[in-house]
Amino acid sequence: MPEKKDFRSLELISGLFAGLLIIANVCSARIISVGPMSFDAGTLTFPLTYIFGDILTEVYGYARARRVIWTAFVALLLSFLAIHLVSLFPPAEGWDGGPAWDKTMALTPRIAVASLAAFLAGEFANACALSRLKARDPKKGPALRFVFSTLVGQALDTALFATIAFLGTLGTGLFVTLLVSNYAYKCAIEIILLPVTLLVVKRLKKSEGADHVDRDVSLSPFAWGLGPSPGAADKAGDPGDGKPGERG
Repeated sequence: MPEKKDFRSLELISGLFAGLLIIANVCSARIISVGPMSFDAGTLTFPLTYIFGDILTEVYGYARARRVIWTAFVALLLSFLAIHLVSLFPPAEGWDGGPAWDKTMALTPRIAVASLAAFLAGEFANACALSRLKARDPKKGPALRFVFSTLVGQALDTALFATIAFLGTLGTGLFVTLLVSNYAYKCAIEIILLPVTLLVVKRLKKSEGADHVDRDVSLSPFAWGLGPSPGAADKAGDPGDGKPGERG
């Protein structure tokens, strides 16, 4: 059996990824103004999940990123269920925060479905795009694939969320403004923080001894294995066994 490799920072990055996702969705209950734009406060931190997604796929490979995406999805789903559960209980006598809680925290099924569907589709699109670009030319630097994969993932995420959550409830002009402003902001954050992302990736590759290139790895979101897809030639070895497929 191939030797399994322990990555010292993988659990930390995975935890931060899931934590930021839940934080962004909780913060979305507040609507804020930034200059001429108004949007939910979760938009401020949500783009960071894509940066963490880039780091996971670039350093550890798509198969491990896929596991983290599903873990974060389950964590987000549980947070939604917990919020819904506590909203079912009547407020305690003497506590006057019930109406405020119901107004800001109670999730409508439409918003919850929009958040979950958009996250899954966007994150997997981001990870798949980055994985394929790196496999095609591993010697190219990661900057362009980080930006391109984010453009793809955020486009799908923003379009899905806005369509499921707001289509038919907002005027056409406001709906288009919401789409464009959210997409532009999310992509801008990726570009602004790109130097920091590249520095983190460089140090992680050195400290973890990993620079994974996906060879014959299934891109299906529903696979769970870490090795090549069933029936594929074992060109790269196990993602963590230190064989030639581990270094890009």
